[in-house]
Amino acid sequence: MADPTAEQARALARHEGAARFAFNQGLRLHLNARRAVKEGTASADGDRHTDPVKVPWTGFDLINAFNAWKKTADAGRRFVVDSSGVAELEVTGLAWRSEVSAQVFEEAVVDLGRALKAWTDSRRGKRAGRTVGHPRFKQKSHERGSFRVRNKVSRTKKGQRSTIRLGERGPRSVTLPGIGAIRVHDDTRRLRRMLDKGRARIVFASVSRRGGRWRISVNVEAAEFHPEAQHPARDHADLSGWAGVDLGLHAPVVIALADGTQTLRIDEAPKAMRAAQPMTRRLSRSVSRKVKGSVNRRAAVQRLARHHERIRARRHHFLHQVSNLSVKTHDRLVIEDLNITGMLANHRLAAAISNAAWAELARQITYKTAWRGGRVLAADRWFPSSRTCCACGRINTTLTLADRVFACDGCGNAIDRDLNAAVNLAAWGDKHASQVLDPEARGQVTNAHRRAGSGRCTRVDETCLDDVGTLTAPAA
Repeated sequence: MADPTAEQARALARHEGAARFAFNQGLRLHLNARRAVKEGTASADGDRHTDPVKVPWTGFDLINAFNAWKKTADAGRRFVVDSSGVAELEVTGLAWRSEVSAQVFEEAVVDLGRALKAWTDSRRGKRAGRTVGHPRFKQKSHERGSFRVRNKVSRTKKGQRSTIRLGERGPRSVTLPGIGAIRVHDDTRRLRRMLDKGRARIVFASVSRRGGRWRISVNVEAAEFHPEAQHPARDHADLSGWAGVDLGLHAPVVIALADGTQTLRIDEAPKAMRAAQPMTRRLSRSVSRKVKGSVNRRAAVQRLARHHERIRARRHHFLHQVSNLSVKTHDRLVIEDLNITGMLANHRLAAAISNAAWAELARQITYKTAWRGGRVLAADRWFPSSRTCCACGRINTTLTLADRVFACDGCGNAIDRDLNAAVNLAAWGDKHASQVLDPEARGQVTNAHRRAGSGRCTRVDETCLDDVGTLTAPAA
């Protein structure tokens, strides 16, 4: 969380607007080029141009196209009248481009290139998941926006100097190029210590605005956790020890082993959205009663945005607590691949399912387990973990959501519904672990960058350069 001054807030808003402008202009140049290729370009006398029109698709081509456009008359021009009354056209280009960092323009069109690639890959069937739509023009908003700047390292007489620096104006400050040192609420001492000892380096910084507040996220390329902080390595032939993670509404998280041992159970979750519903309704009515375009409506929208941001913060705080507790106590987890989109069709449970944020919890568990050297498997989406008896394997087709105790008609086993599902997921992991080559079945996972040189660990929980590497899960 950032605490900029009034002048710095205006500079941040200026950079945010520049990023939005570059994205929209890059998309406009791309669409114009595609239209020119489709319709053909003609000169004044009606002859076709012989030079083909190149459509910028990649981030590199879009950067070149935008840099060429920002110096032309289309980007900016003015008429200069001398003392004799003669007017001359002067090409100024994008006159305000020097007021913001050039990296903001480049990173914005790079994002556009990635969006175009995702769209084309989705159309050709090269991208898994939901269909990705074509990039659209960004709309100006006083509540949401972001931009990104890269960290460049230059050599000076005193050594190397980075454009993104921490702790320059106190332990709680971040220095960004073109803006200066901005105060932040979080202490940067731990990260500065890693940077000073060469165990991490800053790649870029993303600045975003949500709910009227600015946030600075520093992307760091760091070494992996020290072996003392990671889970003990297992033998490649050992395919047991999996723990199933059952996600639900009655009990948010239940983790159990294949032998029926319950290792973690969270019975209650802070229902942030339901608890804040009266305030949400009041603030929403306040927005609807204001005149569109008025100052009062903008202030009401800001209050509503801050309210929703507080709800999101409460929810994510709980999810981080649960995911940290799960990955610290288990090195092999099996999570469910839930059809959340289909489950949201139940309008009576849609609000509770959305508030549970199962997908976000699964995402946090996945990357945090990889940090600690563990493995995560995603069970088959149609695996009936809740309807299957963990003792005999019989499927109960009459089980409903109201049944909190699973009673097997075959063997007479009676067990908690959520615990039964977690045990079945753990057994599924023991059975299918040999069919997965890595934590996400997507190839090698890179978590760190190997750098030249080596160092000595001064503390038990520190990582030296010798320990920096990549996380790989060999085939079982």
